[in-house]
This record gives sequence, C-alpha cells and structure tokens, in this order.
Amino acid sequence: MRLRNIKGAKETVLKSSYVIENPNLYYGNWEVCFSNQNPIHVEIGMGKGRFIIENAIRYPNINFVGIEKYNSVLVKAIQQLEGKNLPNLKIISMDAKEIEQIFNQEIDTIYLNFSDPWPKKRHAKRRLTSTDFLEKYEQIFKNKKHIIIKTDNRNLFEYSITSCSCFGYHIKEISLDLYQEGRNDNIPTEYEIKFSNKGYPIYRMEIEK
Repeated sequence: MRLRNIKGAKETVLKSSYVIENPNLYYGNWEVCFSNQNPIHVEIGMGKGRFIIENAIRYPNINFVGIEKYNSVLVKAIQQLEGKNLPNLKIISMDAKEIEQIFNQEIDTIYLNFSDPWPKKRHAKRRLTSTDFLEKYEQIFKNKKHIIIKTDNRNLFEYSITSCSCFGYHIKEISLDLYQEGRNDNIPTEYEIKFSNKGYPIYRMEIEK
C-alpha cells in the first residue's frame, strides 16, 4: 500500500520537541539525551505511535525511542503527543537499516510490531528479523538480547521463529492467538486493533539471547 504524501510533513515532524534530528550525535551516550540511566526500549516501525506513547505513559521509569521511516506517518504520532509531557520518549525519523549507527550497546528491548512482511523471497533480507538485521541488533543491545514481536502475518511469524532460533535466540513466550489468552498487559498498535477487530489471530513472541 502506497503512503499518501502529506505536504509539510517533514517540517512538522522536525518541529516537535520529541524528535531527535541528529540522533547519531548521541551514539553511545543516550543517557545524556534522557538525562538518566534508565533502561532504553526501542520500537522499530512505530507507525502512528499508539503503542510507544502508551508505553511511555504507563512506564515512566523506562526510556522509549520510536523509529519510523515515513514522516507522513509520524505526523499522526506528533498530533497524538500534543499536550502531553513525556520526558521518557524520543522519536527518530530514519531507516532502521542504519540503526547500528545510532546506538552502541545501550538498548535493553526491541519491539517489532506488525513489520512489513516483505513476502517475496528475493526481499527476505529486508525483513526486520532477517540475519542482516539480527546482526545489527547485536551491536546495539546492552547486555541480554530481548526482542518482542507481534504480527498478523503467519508466514512472517514462522520465518521469524526459524531465523531468530538459528541466530541463537530462545523463545521465552509465544502466542498463536493473543486475544484468546485474555492478557491484561497488552498494549495494542493501530494495526493490531484493526486486524483483531476483523477476527485475524495476532501472533506474539518474546525471545531472549
């Protein structure tokens, strides 16, 4: 699906106090950006921001960084942040393939929510759970590697299980239908609400290394 270009989106995004325009300046020193040494959690592909904003509200002692490639999508997140004061939230507009240039052994958890499945085999390296990306994550994790994945795409989920397992991750938790479990700690994304309301199963996996 092609994203509709929103005129002035980049300018609007960069005006936000939540957005870090030159994130590479904090490479290896994100505790300065947040002015504390709290754990840092990153969501790659934050979309319109519902998930990470709610996390930042619910968990003030965790620092959150949202990464999104498209400014036309980030504008929606910026709108949601109007009137909120969340010093534990920062946003970066960038392509995730450069993530190892932004963080250096500083991240505690990565969230991959409803990532692009890139279904064609020739595009497999673009999947956020491909070996190429897992190698990048190795460079940014602080100690234990911890990834939480949610998707409605079974093929991507199965691929991720295989890819991550072969890379040395073990499964801590797994769900083949998240909404049948009645969890009360789940924070849904915009896509998640849309797909679950249509009756699609939501797959979730928490892995560690």
